Amino acid sequence: MPDTKTADRPAVARLDRQAHPALVCMNEALRVRHRFAADIVDRSVALFGTRWADEFESVVGALFPTADAVAGAVRGYAAFAMQSMRLQAAFEVEGQYRPKTYDEAASEVYFNEQHMMQEYLPGLLLSHFLWPHHYRQLQFFDSAFVDAMRVAGASSFVEVGIGTGLYSGFLLRRLPDVRGTGFDISPFSKQFTEAHLDALGVGDRYEVELRDVTVEPIDPRADWLVCVEVLEHLEDPVAFLRGLRATMAPGGKAFITAALNAAHADHIHLYRAPDDVLAQLVEAGFTLEQSFVGAAYRPSAPGVPVPLAAAFVVC
Repeated sequence: MPDTKTADRPAVARLDRQAHPALVCMNEALRVRHRFAADIVDRSVALFGTRWADEFESVVGALFPTADAVAGAVRGYAAFAMQSMRLQAAFEVEGQYRPKTYDEAASEVYFNEQHMMQEYLPGLLLSHFLWPHHYRQLQFFDSAFVDAMRVAGASSFVEVGIGTGLYSGFLLRRLPDVRGTGFDISPFSKQFTEAHLDALGVGDRYEVELRDVTVEPIDPRADWLVCVEVLEHLEDPVAFLRGLRATMAPGGKAFITAALNAAHADHIHLYRAPDDVLAQLVEAGFTLEQSFVGAAYRPSAPGVPVPLAAAFVVC
C-alpha cells in the first residue's frame, strides 16, 4: 500500500521544460552565475503554482526570446536586486533613505540609458514575478481592478508612470477590447514598454506619451487609472496625487500603489506604514474602496523594517 500521508500531500508545482523553456533558461542562468538567487524560481513556482509559471513564461518568452536575451535580463535583475539589498541593509541601520532630490534621482536613473535598459527595467520587470509581495500585488490588481473593469465594460484606461509596461500589458491581455494610454517622463521606459507590448501582441491598442500629467493634464479625463510605485519616487506625493485626482473623470476609479520601507536608488519619500499612504490619498481627495498590503519577507528581528507593497483601489 502507498504511504497515505505521501499520497494525500498535494504535488509541488515544478517547471516543465517544454511548457516553460524561458524560465528553465533563467533558472539555469541564476544557478550558474548568481548564486544568491539560485533557487528563487523554484521557490516561486512551488509557492504560486503553474499559473505563475505560465504567466511569467509568456512575458519572458516574448520579451527575451533567446538564451542570450534571457541571460542579459538575469544579469540586469541580479544587479538591480544586489543594489536594493545593499541600500536596504544601510536603511535598516540608519532608519532613513539616503538623501536625494528628485532631479538627482531622475538623472541617475530615469534618463540614464545604460542603467535603465540593462539593469533597472529588466530587473524591475522580473522582480514583479520573483518577489512574492510584488506578485501578490499583481494578483490583487487582477481580482480587484481588472475584474471590475471587465464587469463595467470598460473601453479604455490610463497608466501614469508606466515603468516596464507590465501592468498595462497585463490589463490589455486580460481585456482584449480595451485600449490604453501610458504616460511617463523617461524615454527609456517608453522604449522598453513599447517593445514589451509589441512582443506580447497588444501594442496596437496602446500609446505612450512622454508627459508629466500633473503639469499637462490629459483630456479626456480617465475613467480607469493605474499608477504603480510612483509615490515613493517623489518629493511631494500629495501634490502629485491631487494632480492624478484631477485627471480622473467623475465616477472614475484608480489603482494606486506605493513601496514602503524599501530602499532603492530612486526612492525619496519614505512611507513607514500603509496608513501613511492612505492619509495622503484621502488628503488628495480620494475615497478608499479596498486595499492590499504584502511583506517581502519576515523580519530578521523584532523592529527591523521590512519592505512592503501597498495597493489601493480608490475613487
